[in-house]
Amino acid sequence: MIPRIIELAIQNDLFKGKAIIVTGPRQVGKTTLLQKLKVSNKVKTLWLNCDEPDVRLLLENVTSTRLKEIIGDHELVFIDEAQRVKNIGLTLKLLVDNLKNVQLIATGSSALDLANEINEPLTGRKWEYQLYPISTMEMIQYTSKLEEGRLLEQRLIYGYYPDIINNPSNAQTALLELSNNYLYKDLLSLETIRKPALLEKIVTALALQIGNEVSFSELAQLIGADYKTIEHYIQLLEKCYIIFQLGAFSRNLRNEIKKSRKIYFYDNGIRNAIIKNFNPIELRQDTGALWENYLMSERRKYNTYTKQYVNSYFWRTHAQQEIDYIEESGGIIRATEFKWNEKAKVKFPDAFAKAYPDAIFSSINKSNYMDFVCKEEN
Repeated sequence: MIPRIIELAIQNDLFKGKAIIVTGPRQVGKTTLLQKLKVSNKVKTLWLNCDEPDVRLLLENVTSTRLKEIIGDHELVFIDEAQRVKNIGLTLKLLVDNLKNVQLIATGSSALDLANEINEPLTGRKWEYQLYPISTMEMIQYTSKLEEGRLLEQRLIYGYYPDIINNPSNAQTALLELSNNYLYKDLLSLETIRKPALLEKIVTALALQIGNEVSFSELAQLIGADYKTIEHYIQLLEKCYIIFQLGAFSRNLRNEIKKSRKIYFYDNGIRNAIIKNFNPIELRQDTGALWENYLMSERRKYNTYTKQYVNSYFWRTHAQQEIDYIEESGGIIRATEFKWNEKAKVKFPDAFAKAYPDAIFSSINKSNYMDFVCKEEN
């Protein structure tokens, strides 16, 4: 079993008087992580799976007295898929406040309801963690840089979901099942999603535009929906950890693009399953886009797991000068270009260099990408 980076951090936070909340996409290993924590902690544990209707009813609008009866003498309580319980934030608050000797660990596959429900009730009462598909960093720790480097093209096509890593011969079938059956499960349970077919069209359109700027207005015209609907559905997709947005960097130049955005998928395999294209790299026209999506998602995992508090952007001017990725932290601006071809020449725009003379420039390709996704830059 591939060790997850956040496991040790969670272990160190146990029994310190706060709830532990773990969020992330479905099928990335949250339940498996909880099971490992259960085995490694020799205390009496209670497991509550909120995908079960009777468990949801048990926890909805419950009193502190009833909670004490449910928990009994258990010291460690796992609440899996907590976002499915109405008013779960209040339930968790009651548990933390009234059962001081009980360690609560709750998971959610959607930041959608869980964040809305828990943020106010659990202010100052929780530690929060995010779990993504397996990261390059975790794979290197499990195998080696050499081994993971050999599998790079496979990762660009099939991604990093645990089931795909563990059963590579069944990758296509597993990814198609994942994208068809699990991807939208939380979204489609919401009353605000009234048109599943429209949602599928939006996701497909986004999958075909990775690496490019996305216009909600153009998307609305293409799909035949209004701007507000497109914006709402994309926000929901983001909160369910299917996609994430990258905004435009703009500080000094009048002709810098200010309000545009790019959209990436948390996992390359899911993106390829959506467009049903698992062709090898040498037969594809979108290798550059796959490379960019891979680097963006892996950098995001790295920054999250190593607690690098950065602001992330892309940069472009109305004159079509552009830089793939801008990262700002501690007053330092890093400008990065992504190139699949190691021999491709990279020239950073003079306009950017003049406007931001202290910026640090780098180019990421197949020969040096490990430093970008696995270790802190100097």
